Amino acid sequence: MQHIFFPQKAYKNLEFLSSEEARILRILSEYLEPLTRLAKQKVHTTILFLGSARIDPEDKSHPLYRYYWEAEELAYRLARWAIKLKPKGKNFVICTGGGPGIMEAANRGAQRAEGKSIGMNISLPHEQFPNTYISPELSFVFHYFFMRKFWLSYPAKAVVAFPGGFGTLDELFELLTLVQTEKINQNDLIILLYGEDYWRKIINFDELVKNKTISPEDLKIFTYKSTPESAFRFLKGRLQRFLTPANKIQSNFPPLISP
Repeated sequence: MQHIFFPQKAYKNLEFLSSEEARILRILSEYLEPLTRLAKQKVHTTILFLGSARIDPEDKSHPLYRYYWEAEELAYRLARWAIKLKPKGKNFVICTGGGPGIMEAANRGAQRAEGKSIGMNISLPHEQFPNTYISPELSFVFHYFFMRKFWLSYPAKAVVAFPGGFGTLDELFELLTLVQTEKINQNDLIILLYGEDYWRKIINFDELVKNKTISPEDLKIFTYKSTPESAFRFLKGRLQRFLTPANKIQSNFPPLISP
């Protein structure tokens, strides 16, 4: 009897899916899978925490040591406040890049408040493992940096940038540029630089204005705060406007299939 050969279906062919030709499918997957999962978990909006991955909460000699615990406290206050908000669903969920340092601190603070939190990790040659404080159902890993950046920023209504290095600066300046160029409306995203002393030493925004590389109005895109208490009061006061009435609630995300 002649043997019948059954070819493999294309969407099950891992060799093809990992190929250069299938790159667009991998990119689409990194759009659609998070979209579906966030909608299923009823995540409407987020608060994004940025900051150094290199701060160890056990290393008191680290020059940025205190920022770990201040990030943890701020995330705790925000998560505790957000849990009580109505309508039902998850508003202002703490979101991070999923790694250690400031990212871990923010996820840790949300867990202490008994709230859910998001971790959006990235696969790197030297693996950055998801921290243990992320809610498992909201833990993601991306291959493409640009898709990770999209999902870090797209649902965010506030960005809190703690002291950090290249990665933090990259993500912060991309968001500042998107607001400056009006790709994101300034009224739709709150940008807070946490740790005024640090940021003023690292970036001389006033010198940029003096040299006419940015406008004086561009300094209004962001705000400095330096304590969990003042940052919480500031964010709480400005985030209220993003809450949707219960009878008008809709997903923050576009439909999977257009009508």
